Amino acid sequence: MDFGEGYVSNEHRELHRSVTESADPLSVSPLQLAPKSPRCPKSPRSPKSPRSPKLQGKCSNLSPKNRQPHSSKDGRPKKGGSGGKGTWGGLLDTDDMDCLDPSDPNYDSTEEVDHSNENKITTDLDNYKKKATIIVEEYFATDDVVAAINELRELGKPEYSYYFVKKLVSMSMDRHDKEKEMAAILLSALYADIIHPSQVYKGFSKLVESADDLIVDIPDTVDILALFLARAVVDDILPPAFLKKQTAYLPKDSKGAEVLKKAEKSYLAAPLHAEIIERRWGGSKNTTVDDVKTRINNFLKEYVVSGDKKEAFRCIKDLKVPFFHHEIVKRALIMAMERRQAETPLLDLLKEAAEEGFINTSQMSKGFSRLIDTVDDLSLDIPNAHGILQELMSKAASEGWLCVSSLKPLTVEPEKNSIKDSAARSFKLKTQSIIQEYFLSGDILEVTSCLEQENNKNCAELNAIFVKKLITLAMDRKNREKEMASVLLSSLCFPADDVVSGFVMLIESADDTALDNPVVVEDLAMFLARAVVDEVLAPQHLEEIGTQFLGPDSVGSKVLRMAKSLLKARLAGERILRCWGGGGSSRPGWAVEDVKDMIGKLLEEYDSGGDIREACRCMKELGMPFFHHEVVKKALVTIFEKKNERLWGLLKECFESGLITMNQMAKGFERVSESLDDLALDVPDAKKQFAHYVERAKTEGWLDSSFCSSNLEHSTENGT
Repeated sequence: MDFGEGYVSNEHRELHRSVTESADPLSVSPLQLAPKSPRCPKSPRSPKSPRSPKLQGKCSNLSPKNRQPHSSKDGRPKKGGSGGKGTWGGLLDTDDMDCLDPSDPNYDSTEEVDHSNENKITTDLDNYKKKATIIVEEYFATDDVVAAINELRELGKPEYSYYFVKKLVSMSMDRHDKEKEMAAILLSALYADIIHPSQVYKGFSKLVESADDLIVDIPDTVDILALFLARAVVDDILPPAFLKKQTAYLPKDSKGAEVLKKAEKSYLAAPLHAEIIERRWGGSKNTTVDDVKTRINNFLKEYVVSGDKKEAFRCIKDLKVPFFHHEIVKRALIMAMERRQAETPLLDLLKEAAEEGFINTSQMSKGFSRLIDTVDDLSLDIPNAHGILQELMSKAASEGWLCVSSLKPLTVEPEKNSIKDSAARSFKLKTQSIIQEYFLSGDILEVTSCLEQENNKNCAELNAIFVKKLITLAMDRKNREKEMASVLLSSLCFPADDVVSGFVMLIESADDTALDNPVVVEDLAMFLARAVVDEVLAPQHLEEIGTQFLGPDSVGSKVLRMAKSLLKARLAGERILRCWGGGGSSRPGWAVEDVKDMIGKLLEEYDSGGDIREACRCMKELGMPFFHHEVVKKALVTIFEKKNERLWGLLKECFESGLITMNQMAKGFERVSESLDDLALDVPDAKKQFAHYVERAKTEGWLDSSFCSSNLEHSTENGT
């Protein structure tokens, strides 16, 4: 090799000559001595950095046969090194060279086993996800509930069932109402029989947590998912406590928290919410869950009266829902517990249904299990519900048509839920003096304080006794005391079930009360209607009370018919509110005209730039939630007249916060509909605007999709 002048010293030139003479020419790689780099003259290190003779010696040991190319396939660096040109350095190496070596002194076999287990779990879950997606897609295409159940049973892996719940709901959310209804029906069919309740709970938890991701592809995720949660609660596959428990785990500004709030405030808190929710997705070809429940209830009632088992079995076949037969078992058992005289025929029906194969063993066990889960709530209406259910289970097991070992243990009824006769008598005496003092003083806070002392455990039976005693004493007095009794009842905030039990006790003793009060039916009907108007009870509670009394001529039936008649009348809320002249509390009640005037002023103030919180506070201070439809009416009329949607924002806030219920919202729209003809004289396009805002309210979930006023139908028919 020729070295130019000025590049290397004579000493280096001599060193290079001696090395090359001692080396075997055939063993030296032609690539070792690279040509001069054009950068060498510019580098200050070049004269002092010749190639190391040591390195050359190493390379000279390579024979032509064993010579390896400088650019190998994997380009790995030397062990412990950071690589060379064209390679990624040591810390970034994640290839197979890092696998465990059994010959390594530090080899640990447990590490390799754990790693393989993790890979196996991941693979199993991935396979489950793929198959679950296929099952859901096939179900939406075929609408075959039984086939979907069988496929999921064959798939197995119950520990991953939560993913199926999540996938089923999330896939239906991006489709039509038909698929949403189908998803709800399938979940109800799978619950407890195929998918364990804890997996359903976990699946909905995952859905709520992923709401922020879902909303990217599904803009109305909040409304749809809230409705799915409400439907799950109504269908008894998700406990109501789910909403509060999940709220504690989510950030307040997350979409999941918004979903939980909307489900509770907008759907489950609305009057007649069960009927509204179950009818919301009426697009499925299948019979809705509500229809099936109604048909089951009807044929069981007919069977109790007629005793015709063949007809009952025919009805079971006609339902064509073998996956839902657990509902027949549950409702038959509840009916047997409520009406002890019907216990024997109903148990005979279930026994023969099991023996003849109309209801299989799995569905029979599922029906009993569902009843065990709700027996604590039943105890509020059925004294000694735990004991009665235990007797029914023992009888069924002894006759061989129930496997008790497959059921969860029935917990013993807590002692605090039962009271002794002596304690009840003592409470009645104290209650009478508390109520009499209240009629004299009108001090609600004093009554509340006394009740906390006498019923510090908030026993349901004692609450019901107080309700009965309060109304019984009021019925024997003047309208002032009756009004005071209604005001007190709405102020105490007793659980609705306790109030229902109190009214049931009142109606049961109505025959004795009639000896002293000939108009007991009229008074009880008015008290019952007033409780609904004051939202102490929901309208569906009237039906619950009605199930306790058979026969059209019974006192209970007469009271319910009259109460329903009062509630259906035009302007029922205002009339019932003033049924006893008002002024029952310590201050006089508002006159209806005064309330309307105050509502008009608060809307006007807000529309002119007021604060939305202040407007909501003023509405709350009115203390007339049954009259909030007037807020809806006046707000809509103002929007029509001014073509300004600022008040629409107020209605949205009131609905989402639960201040205005769906029932009151619908009533307000109906009131506007009734006055459209007069309103059109001042606002020519009033009907067109009304139709627009009705559709908008339906889209935002304020109104049920079935809402349609007579004026709106008429205007549509005429092409307006």
